Amino acid sequence: MTLPALDPPDLLGEFYISFWIPTAVLAAALLIKLPTIIRLWRDPLLRAVGGLLLLACGVFVFCTPSTIATVNRLTGVPNISAPWCYSLITAFCGSCLLLIITWRNGLSDRSAATRRATRWVISVYSGVVVALWVLFLLADAPAERLRDLDTYYATTPFMREEILLYLVAHAVACLITSRLIWNWVRTEGLDAWLRWGLKLLGAGYALNLIFDASKLAAVVTRWTGRNLDWLSTDLAPPVAALSAILIAVGFILPHAGQYLHDRWRVRLAHRELRPLYQLMRTAGGEGVPFVLRATPELRLTRRETFIRDVLLPLARYIDTGLGRRAYDAAVGLGHPPERARALAAAVSILDAVEARSRGPEPSGAAAGPDTTNLLQEIGAVSRALRSPDDIEAVRALATAPAESVAVHE
Repeated sequence: MTLPALDPPDLLGEFYISFWIPTAVLAAALLIKLPTIIRLWRDPLLRAVGGLLLLACGVFVFCTPSTIATVNRLTGVPNISAPWCYSLITAFCGSCLLLIITWRNGLSDRSAATRRATRWVISVYSGVVVALWVLFLLADAPAERLRDLDTYYATTPFMREEILLYLVAHAVACLITSRLIWNWVRTEGLDAWLRWGLKLLGAGYALNLIFDASKLAAVVTRWTGRNLDWLSTDLAPPVAALSAILIAVGFILPHAGQYLHDRWRVRLAHRELRPLYQLMRTAGGEGVPFVLRATPELRLTRRETFIRDVLLPLARYIDTGLGRRAYDAAVGLGHPPERARALAAAVSILDAVEARSRGPEPSGAAAGPDTTNLLQEIGAVSRALRSPDDIEAVRALATAPAESVAVHE
């Protein structure tokens, strides 16, 4: 019994990734960044990110076989999509280098080395784009090739040099960019979201090197008279698509991750204040009116404001002596100082709410005790209210007669 031979093109066909998938991911990354880019348009770094993502989208839109055929047909020039796609890829490579240099060094870094590196990248990759078009004009490529142009014309004068030029320019840019990114990842003190974003960017550019190696191997093999076209037509495209997805997610992650983290913290703080908010509603009447389109930040601010607005007049009923005894009782029960202060404040507020419901406003207490610390620690007090057993234990000990406390001691 003999095992069937593995056919690389058929095997790779199982892992085919449509070019429209990375295009959609890149477009999503651009849309996520777009509001910030528009709001902070004067920031050259954000403009560079937007331009880079736009170029990346353009690469995958125009390198799709259907788009290649459309451009060739509209212009009437067979294979004119080749220098156009190569130019987009080259411009994307140069933009990657410029972005990483600017991003890592910061906009305030105007050192001679940074300016020299920027000028070098712009001049070299602009020269490559010009050379690509000159070589195409000198070449003879009459047969339209939608998927295998690199290998089909690998031995054709001038087209051979054009294909080699764009692959080398792309490989050099990806190699330098990948090295800069991985060096940056090892830097101390990076934000966790930024570090993971850089790791994904590094992986994406590393895959680009596999793309270049596959293309170059297929082209060089053609020079020797052999055929490994599947490396260019079947392996390189899905690698490029996966690389683009990783790069897009790498750009999205630091922004989206921090955004979601901030939103989660706001929602958590809003939920954390619910016990104290409910208690203040019993003391101050109706709560905050519900607004359907209010942002989480606005809802949190309104809840905090309502709590503080009710606490201010309620301060007239707070028994400071009870608060001190409650703190001592909480410490005596083994609670740490911060937790003891929150439990003591909760006991004082509960007592004040009950005192207000029992009788009239205390006389001679125009201002009431200082509630500055209480107003600043509403989150801790609200968390304490979630432990009614602890509050009752502290309250019972704080309100017990002096001799009873002595017995406990």
